[in-house]
Amino acid sequence: MDAIRYYLIPLVTVCGALGFYYGGNWVWLGAATFPVLMVLDIALPKDFSERKVNSFFADLTQYLQLPLMIAMYGFFIFGVREGLIDLGEPMLFWGSILSLAWLSGVPTLPVSHELMHRRHWFPRRMAQLLATFYGDPNRDIAHVNTHHLELDTPLDSDTPIRGQTMYSFVVSATVGSVKDAVKIEAETLRRKGKSPWHLSNKTYQYVMLLIALPAVVTYFGGADAGLVTIISMLIAKALVEGFNYFQHYGLIREIGQPILLHHAWNHMGMIVRPLGCEITNHINHHIDGYIPFYDLRPEKEAPQMPSLFLCFLLGLVPPLWESLVAKPKLKDWDLHYATPGERKLAVEANKNAGWSQWIPQAD
Repeated sequence: MDAIRYYLIPLVTVCGALGFYYGGNWVWLGAATFPVLMVLDIALPKDFSERKVNSFFADLTQYLQLPLMIAMYGFFIFGVREGLIDLGEPMLFWGSILSLAWLSGVPTLPVSHELMHRRHWFPRRMAQLLATFYGDPNRDIAHVNTHHLELDTPLDSDTPIRGQTMYSFVVSATVGSVKDAVKIEAETLRRKGKSPWHLSNKTYQYVMLLIALPAVVTYFGGADAGLVTIISMLIAKALVEGFNYFQHYGLIREIGQPILLHHAWNHMGMIVRPLGCEITNHINHHIDGYIPFYDLRPEKEAPQMPSLFLCFLLGLVPPLWESLVAKPKLKDWDLHYATPGERKLAVEANKNAGWSQWIPQAD
């Protein structure tokens, strides 16, 4: 049954929780899943198969994530209080941070992303709480109202421009998302005849949730545990935007033009598809954001990227990312996918990035 694939999500999270339960060097167990999954995703062939699932069992993987994350933090606090995790030891300090950060970013982001696109208030609220673990509880506002409308245009802070590094994108995407969320929330309240400063403004929830998680951990686990939580949230946010960087890197769409199959990169790895709740089966999601993750249809004709894990590793060294993946893939995109209008914009984008021109110019 295809739904079993998606139980990789709770399985990975359970590894982190068990690591904190046993304490000691076991705190590295959650972080250790990263290299294992990375090697498998790079080594295994691409997966273009369509899923045939029982929706209940597939959806269950999504609703398990919040209680599992709470349990993981609970075991972390328990381990610190009982002396099983001595945060004065650098190995346990950093092992705790990296395990919490990795599992707060992936697979928590993909689950949060899926739930924020549901129509009912309950999964959307769960998405907000899950997003708190990676430091972005109001992510859904800009994502749904800006990114899904303006992707691949200068109006979208979630689309990295050509030549932009993953490091600068983490900052620009974070700032852009927060600015958009604050602006959209204020406009929403004005349309309802309320002041932007009304207590129902979700920006207040954003601030309160960001404070609440480290505050609760500090109260029950002590100052060192609170510090671990804050650093983990920051790293998780960087990981989230780091992986986000590769979904639309360098792509171009004319403002106001329809979203077509070539307006997102797709990473069809056998591991990253289930672990990421099909978020890497990306363009089909953008064509209809309300399709449940397990019903997304792989689009073989859409632009494809190598393993998302491999892209992430190369992105850590920008010259390698540009020379080995970004430029060859964008050259192919410009010449074989882009519309005439997009090719004109691509010429300017390549020029601004300081890249050589590969698009034939009319005399």
